Amino acid sequence: MQTRCVSVTAAALVLLISAKAVAAGDPPAVIGLPGCPTSCGNVSVPYPFGMGPSRCYRPGFKLTCANNGSKPPRLLLGDGSTGKFQVLRISLKNSTMRVVSRGLHAINMSGGSGRWSWDLGDNVGGGVMYFLHPGFNEFILMGCNVQATLQRNGSLVSGCAAICPPVAGGWFAAYVAAQGPNSSTCSNIGCCQSSIISNRMSYSVSYGGYLNPLNDTQHYKHVKNVLLITEVGWLERNLGVVLNFTYSNNGRSRRKAAQIRVPVVLQWAVAHDLAVYNSSGTCPDDTAPSICKSKNSKCRDAAYCEDRGAYSCLCKNGYEGNPYLTGGCQGKTKGNLGLIIGLSVASGPCILLLVLGAILITRALKQRKAHALRWKFFCQNRGQLLKQLVSHKVDIAERMIISLEELEKATNNFDQTRRLGGGGHGTVYKGILSDLHVVAIKKSNIVVKREIDEFINEVAILSQINHRNIVKLRGCCLETEVPLLSYEFISNGTLSDHLHTEELESLPWKDRLRIRSEISKALAYLHSAVSVPIIHRDIKPSNILLDDALTAKVSDFGASRYIQVDQTGTTTAVQGTIGYLDPTYYYNGHLTESSDFYSFGVLLVELLIRRKPSLYRSTDGDGLVKQFVALLAQGNLPEILDPQVVEEGGSEVKEVATLAMSCVKLRAEDRPTMRQVEMVLEALQTPKERVWAHLTEETGLKEFATTGYPSTSQQANKNEATRCYSQEEEFLLSATFPR
Repeated sequence: MQTRCVSVTAAALVLLISAKAVAAGDPPAVIGLPGCPTSCGNVSVPYPFGMGPSRCYRPGFKLTCANNGSKPPRLLLGDGSTGKFQVLRISLKNSTMRVVSRGLHAINMSGGSGRWSWDLGDNVGGGVMYFLHPGFNEFILMGCNVQATLQRNGSLVSGCAAICPPVAGGWFAAYVAAQGPNSSTCSNIGCCQSSIISNRMSYSVSYGGYLNPLNDTQHYKHVKNVLLITEVGWLERNLGVVLNFTYSNNGRSRRKAAQIRVPVVLQWAVAHDLAVYNSSGTCPDDTAPSICKSKNSKCRDAAYCEDRGAYSCLCKNGYEGNPYLTGGCQGKTKGNLGLIIGLSVASGPCILLLVLGAILITRALKQRKAHALRWKFFCQNRGQLLKQLVSHKVDIAERMIISLEELEKATNNFDQTRRLGGGGHGTVYKGILSDLHVVAIKKSNIVVKREIDEFINEVAILSQINHRNIVKLRGCCLETEVPLLSYEFISNGTLSDHLHTEELESLPWKDRLRIRSEISKALAYLHSAVSVPIIHRDIKPSNILLDDALTAKVSDFGASRYIQVDQTGTTTAVQGTIGYLDPTYYYNGHLTESSDFYSFGVLLVELLIRRKPSLYRSTDGDGLVKQFVALLAQGNLPEILDPQVVEEGGSEVKEVATLAMSCVKLRAEDRPTMRQVEMVLEALQTPKERVWAHLTEETGLKEFATTGYPSTSQQANKNEATRCYSQEEEFLLSATFPR
């Protein structure tokens, strides 16, 4: 029997070698029409795209292979007459195209402001629709004391601001590399990046400068401000040359960098008549056959194009190939099954056992490799440290560490239908854990190795937080390159969504008052009720979630830091959102609880006025906080109050406004504690007498002066050479720009 199996095995090996030889000689899968070129250089060109005669591509999907001395030839979008976009990769499965766009755009700040536009030009039209993919691209600004906003038809799409505090000698390249994007993200120090939240063919950009803290332009004379829209992750790989271009005074390096071509990722779809977008995500019955030619394909609606019918095709499960061609989708395992059947018939049960054994061994090796990789990431992400930190509470240790398998099952392997939102920095998915808890799973795109220890410490602390007004952290997964965080799912959006709705009326005054109180309770708990005080560091409406009962839940502790009980604060790199950022913390980098007080005060102002601090600017050029304080001192606050607040709030409005003013005082030591703020807001919700005079001075100019902001009359009488408040004023001006 042994001799027979050996003979059969030898015969099987011969058959396997023959089968591999035949397979090696098989022609590649058909991706284009007969007689049409399907590659240019090292880029495959699948139908509906094509080159050459018009029969080789659908209308509007024309590409050009430019073989004018370049090696390899370049594949260009459209007829290639402008050479504006070079195609690097086309994906039928994802309906995306990676192209090389125009290079860096240097800002001319001689006029103090300007505009720039990004568009697909004349390369679109006919039967194809292209859009910038929001999940794969980002908006980047590099420079000093400049801000820019990305717009579409007058609507804000994205924006950020880059700040450069004075540095001795003007060595900004080294300073920015040490403080900003060397960690693969921009921190608003010399560089900022922002996700793009809408799919469009073109965008307009507005940019302008603002005063630096010391009005010292000498430090910035060699800085060249730069704008670019690029694929997520490109800046990290090309940071050195962009820094050299932005901060170097070398003219040769600038000219070289100006020729850099940056990649972007486009979405594409087949335009097909006018249609109304249907929520099922499928195509109309009369549309699918005319686009998706393979009988083993399915048609899907391009949800991002609601004003015109646009569709794409996909091979059904178990099939692969080109769904736009007749017979283009073929079964994935057809060849393997035929080979297995042939071997089984020719060689008998021994070969069948050998093949099955080989399959099982291969599967076991893959599982072992996957397990080893997960363990590597677990150790790399300091999973053992987390176990030690929570080991004193076994129930927490078991609950906090979630396996990747559990999260993949909860999200159907992170299916796009479970996607709740996200941008260039990460994506949030909705999932259901095995214990039936509905969770929001945050999956980041990037990780900073040097912050892993701090991340693990924060997870350990947050795991022990239990407060009805703080989003509960369910656990984390450390078996991937980037840790995954699992939070309780809050279904009713953010406070910003409800406050800044386009409707005339927003949240009722009673709800706004209650939400203020709930946020103050959460912050007071973080500052004084937990074993190690926690500073949130990024309090703003978009980080306040609301449940179905409009109960406030403080979320997003990505920027949070904890302070040991025997310390008064900690010194960190400045982080937060411009407009809500504490001026004291901004200038000295010393983080204390009062930084949260200031941000909370700005949030109170926003709830009263219903304007975003990052976008508001008065006719005199003042930011939201400065305008609010000035009008309150003059007794003219109703000029900018939300009419709904005036109508519903009554006498409580003045009390809340005075409380907000006390929170945004420039001197941190003059601000109330969050416990005091909590007591005031609780008193406002009860009919008993409100006693909180110790928090504020008398109203009027005396009350106004205690904030540290100059009054209008003081500004008018101030000599031009005197700059008693210049530092604070200019910070407030910068606070009008988005993050």
